Amino acid sequence: MSNLSKIGEFDNSNFIYTSTLNLMKKQLIAGLSVVLILLTCSISTVYAQKQFTFEDVMKFEELRQPVVSANGTWVAYGVWPERGDGEVRVQQVSGNRVHTIARGERPQLSRNGDFAAAMVQPPFLVQENASRNDRPRTSLALLNTGNGNQTTFDEVQRFAFASNGQTLIIHHHQPKSLDAAAKKNEHLGRPVTLVALPSGDTKTIGFVNDSAIDSTGRYFVYAISDTLTSKNGLYSIDLQGGLADANAVLTHDLAHISNLSWDDSRLRLAFTATILDTADAFRPSDANIAMWAVNGGSAVDTMVTPAHVSSEFRLRAENRLVWTRDGARLFYAVRSAEMVELEVEKPKRDSLTAENMFNLDYILEDIRGDVWHWNDPLIKTHEKVTWNRRKGHLFTAVYHLDVARSVQLATHDMLEIELNHNAQWVLGSSNVPYQKLITWDGNYSDVYKVNISTGERELFLEKSQFGATLSPNGRFIAYFADAHWHLHDVSAGRTHNLTQNLPVPFENEDNDLPRAPWGYGIAGWVGNDDAVIIRDKYDNWQFSTATRVATNLTNGRTEQRVFRILDLAENRITFAPNEEILYTMYHDYNKNDGFYRGRIGTAGVTRLLEEEAKLTFVAQAKDAGGIVFTNQRYDRFPNLWYANDNSFRRVRQVTKLHENLNRTWKWGKAELVSWLNVDGREVQGVLIYPGDYERGKRYPVMVYYYERFSQRLHEFNHPYTNHRPNYAQYTSDGYAVFLPDVWFDIPLPGYSATKNLVPGVQKLVEMGVADPKAIGLHGHSWSGYLSAHVITQTDIFAAAVAGAPVSNMTSAYSGIRWGSGLARQFQYEQAQSRLGVSMYENHQPYIENSPVFYAKRINTPLLIQFGDKDDAVPWEQGIELYLAMRRLGKDSVFLQYHGELHHLRHFPNRLDYAIKMKEYFDHYLKGAPAPAWMTDGVPYLGD
Repeated sequence: MSNLSKIGEFDNSNFIYTSTLNLMKKQLIAGLSVVLILLTCSISTVYAQKQFTFEDVMKFEELRQPVVSANGTWVAYGVWPERGDGEVRVQQVSGNRVHTIARGERPQLSRNGDFAAAMVQPPFLVQENASRNDRPRTSLALLNTGNGNQTTFDEVQRFAFASNGQTLIIHHHQPKSLDAAAKKNEHLGRPVTLVALPSGDTKTIGFVNDSAIDSTGRYFVYAISDTLTSKNGLYSIDLQGGLADANAVLTHDLAHISNLSWDDSRLRLAFTATILDTADAFRPSDANIAMWAVNGGSAVDTMVTPAHVSSEFRLRAENRLVWTRDGARLFYAVRSAEMVELEVEKPKRDSLTAENMFNLDYILEDIRGDVWHWNDPLIKTHEKVTWNRRKGHLFTAVYHLDVARSVQLATHDMLEIELNHNAQWVLGSSNVPYQKLITWDGNYSDVYKVNISTGERELFLEKSQFGATLSPNGRFIAYFADAHWHLHDVSAGRTHNLTQNLPVPFENEDNDLPRAPWGYGIAGWVGNDDAVIIRDKYDNWQFSTATRVATNLTNGRTEQRVFRILDLAENRITFAPNEEILYTMYHDYNKNDGFYRGRIGTAGVTRLLEEEAKLTFVAQAKDAGGIVFTNQRYDRFPNLWYANDNSFRRVRQVTKLHENLNRTWKWGKAELVSWLNVDGREVQGVLIYPGDYERGKRYPVMVYYYERFSQRLHEFNHPYTNHRPNYAQYTSDGYAVFLPDVWFDIPLPGYSATKNLVPGVQKLVEMGVADPKAIGLHGHSWSGYLSAHVITQTDIFAAAVAGAPVSNMTSAYSGIRWGSGLARQFQYEQAQSRLGVSMYENHQPYIENSPVFYAKRINTPLLIQFGDKDDAVPWEQGIELYLAMRRLGKDSVFLQYHGELHHLRHFPNRLDYAIKMKEYFDHYLKGAPAPAWMTDGVPYLGD
């Protein structure tokens, strides 16, 4: 009998109590003692708190999409409940003035903060009651922060302030009066309104299909695609003197101009120009790429024409144009000629007649099916999901302005090019040889070094899992392979292992998947490719590219502090030698955050701000240097705070939402707990105490987990109606909530959960917090599977909820993830399911990790939930487990939600599941009366 076959065959009571008691000595050493925990737990309060209800969840306001003006004078943010109408608040950073925009969202601020604008949603009730074909459209509100006056613009799709803050650009929806014309010509432009902010003057331009403003905010260019095709063309406006008349740059009947791309430092514009074919549903013909310079009047230079493109490609309006920083080259793209041909409108099928009703070719024109071949690179479902992306794939090319010549870089067998601004090289990659492996193994690519001048390529890495990065000046290639970082000197042709002699690992230290661990990435380059900064789990190491000497910039490993560079530069190319930089810090053991300062090239950091809280960077006031961040804990809402500069010397709270959580509701308080799992490994988790906790009283516990959750110690759990339990709903109703970590062994994912969870639960019992007869278990997706498996191994849980669980790995293994079209085989062999072997090499792990084969051992009532259009886990997995328990006479209920995916989307379904989940735990953990759906079921009475 294998070790695997012993899973679930031990005595449950022995596992629950005996094994854990044997570990008590170790737990007292590794964890906090019960006495110390209780002494430091001052949770009860004298305030008249209330229970947090489902209605409270729906009304609870969230702070959304905060922004700060460049001068640091104003912040703007949305305040929205889950259900109902919200608003945008525009608030002074250092004052008391607050403006509101009713039903506003996605705010933006002008550079000097004089104006704010926000999209405005129609009233919630109007949207909910509107028919699907007559949805009300969004508008826009422009707010003057000086006097609070607002101006409204109707039918708005999106907007943006010019970088200098002098102009607002508003893109409108297509007028409904043009619906018929737009159906015939999908390239028909839409109205754009320009607002001169100082004066309030406006100018509306009709039929704009593309537009761009230069980085100074002075020159606005736009392309017209009109129903009166004689007006089509490219136009420009100099905004320096207000909303001046437009200058025609290029006009042509049926012209279609797009992909407007500024070379900002030289004030010239690249664009594609083509002609719409009225005989072919206004589809654009092949395109030209042209250039116009601001100081060149109406002169337009054609750079690339269809004749410059090889026969296997086509130059089309679907494109992307990118200038190199030196202005010497323009990257553009072509499409596969074969794919373009497929878009030609096909003639309609002839009607059935007496002459063709027995014609085999005619009949077979209407085949509805697919051929799945064993040697297809991609399986059919994946082919279909990726079809539009593959059909529209853009193959990168480059135009050299100095020699007026194009070079094709990407090819059909080397699909991808990583753009780089140096004059010699780019990196290309191709997964074409390894596409079949996506099904069961993973993603691999060959990496090529590609000459920009000739297009010639040289294979650099074969079957790479992690790819490579070319330095900004093209002198070096860095890549991760075989657990180490390597540096290739392009001109010398030599490669050096940078990390092999260092005493720390550079691969993911916490990897518990069957696949090779990955690295922590590159943080940036220094100077003229003089150094590269590479991360390990905790630190940032600077490696000289000349000497390969390493400098540990942060030295966080000893104290388990994880340092990451917080790069505030908007368009970072490289770090300057000796540049002062900011770091974020996360303490891997204590779970708190901070901001630190350091310098490029210098070891050591200086603490600026650190708290027993989660601190998250939000935005920087670009001109003033101030920093907006949030400061949150489980019982502290993530309000906005402002630091005057990156030294964090003067810090103040700006917003004050939900400041009295524990005064209003029985919210509770979170604490870090440690214990030893069955193997003697220290494990951490978060215990959230009931809001009315009394020392010495035991409480029901709701266990919620996935893989690692201890990092959520200081995270504010925003209430939301979905498949996850709202912690405050449970803590305010007398529950403790437990968020334990799970560390996995291969190929024992199910047992791994048990050996971590059960001792963790027992720890809570030892602490005097948990009622050992009232422990509930909840998981969704991966942890839904784990929950279903854990209850085959222990009876410690009084009830369990499993959302979208795999129940039978033998049948799930060759299922399809319908959302991606991928087969599920890779997930079991290399990814989250952690079996590390194909079912055909060894089927035993697939059986022994499948709860359906051990359903007879389940004595825990189980609630199963699935959407019957689940796009990740086949919903039949829920049926298998339900039918097994039904056949065995086990207590189980299966909730099927019609038309729902892996996560419920229809609000009534989300609310129904949340209510039923709470009722389920209330009955089994608190002794509440069982509702009829639990005792009698719900009969089908027709749709």
